[in-house]
Amino acid sequence: MKRLMTLISAIVLSITLGACATSTKQPEKSLYDRLGGKEAITAVVGHLWGVASKDDRINSYFANTKPEVFAPALIDFLCQGSGGPCEYKGQDMHAAHVGMQITGAAFDALAEDIVITLDHFKVPAKEKNEVMAMLGGMKPAVINH
Repeated sequence: MKRLMTLISAIVLSITLGACATSTKQPEKSLYDRLGGKEAITAVVGHLWGVASKDDRINSYFANTKPEVFAPALIDFLCQGSGGPCEYKGQDMHAAHVGMQITGAAFDALAEDIVITLDHFKVPAKEKNEVMAMLGGMKPAVINH
C-alpha cells in the first residue's frame, strides 16, 4: 500500500510540475514588437523611401507622391498589419492603386527594395519572411489596374 501511495504521489507531482512548466511559457510577441515597434518601422520606411526613390525601375510610380503624406500612412499600415497599436485610415490596397497600372515586375522591384532595407537594419530571417509574406499577399490587390 505504501508503494502504491508513493507511486501515485510521484505521478501527481510529475503532472503538476509538467503543468507548471507548460503554463509559464510566454506567448510569442507580435511581429510589431519583434521588429522594434513604431520607432523601428518609421526608420525602415524612411530608408525604404530613399532606396525606392533611386530605383529607376519604380521611382516613376512615386513621382507625384509627397513623402510627408505617404510615410505616415505607410507607417500606420505596417504598424497595424504587424500587430501594433496603430490604426491605418487610408484606402484599401485595391482602391489606393487603381489607375496606377503597376506591373508585376514593378511590384517585385519594390519587394527587392524592401529586402534591401530590411537587410540594412539586420532584421532576422523569421521577421523578414513574415513582413514579405504580409506584403506579398497584397500583390493581387495592387497590380494591373
